[in-house]
Amino acid sequence: MTQTKIYLLLLSLMTGGCSALLPSVENTTKSPWQSFDEAKTAFDKIIPNQTTRQDLKKLGFDPFETPNVNLITYLDLTVKFIPNQSIRLEDLDPSVQVCLKAREACQGYEVSPKILRGKRYGNVVLDLFNFRRKKLTTGWHFNALIVLQKDLVVYKLWGGEPNISEFEDKKNPLGPFQDMDIGRILSPLK
Repeated sequence: MTQTKIYLLLLSLMTGGCSALLPSVENTTKSPWQSFDEAKTAFDKIIPNQTTRQDLKKLGFDPFETPNVNLITYLDLTVKFIPNQSIRLEDLDPSVQVCLKAREACQGYEVSPKILRGKRYGNVVLDLFNFRRKKLTTGWHFNALIVLQKDLVVYKLWGGEPNISEFEDKKNPLGPFQDMDIGRILSPLK
């Protein structure tokens, strides 16, 4: 390869970049659901005052067998439903009130499956030397809270982000020197 071709190759990498060389990240909370719709469909099969703990297990909501299903106590539920003094027990759904009054017989399942994909793109040289980094994050995040009194679901609530698309464009005029602690570097000189 001639010297001219090497210079042209380096020049094209520096100006156009080769975003295939940039890192990408996938952040997945392991769960039986591969999409927001799958998680929501399973959640919709839960019927308060009908669905039992065994039914939840069949639907994939079991803290002892399904990863990342959080088992929470009635004390945790109290903090969730009554986060401050402006909300009173009487303000809550009647089934939640009865459950919280039952204390140890009341518990909840908290589920937060997600799949997030982060991909950096743009100019490789600017990214490598921390002058400019562009990142696109896509995916979904589902949240569910299921309240049980003894072995019966008495309340459920869901939310989340079915379609995440976040763009980040970080510019550092000083490049690799932007985040340096100059005081720490100069302190040995004193």
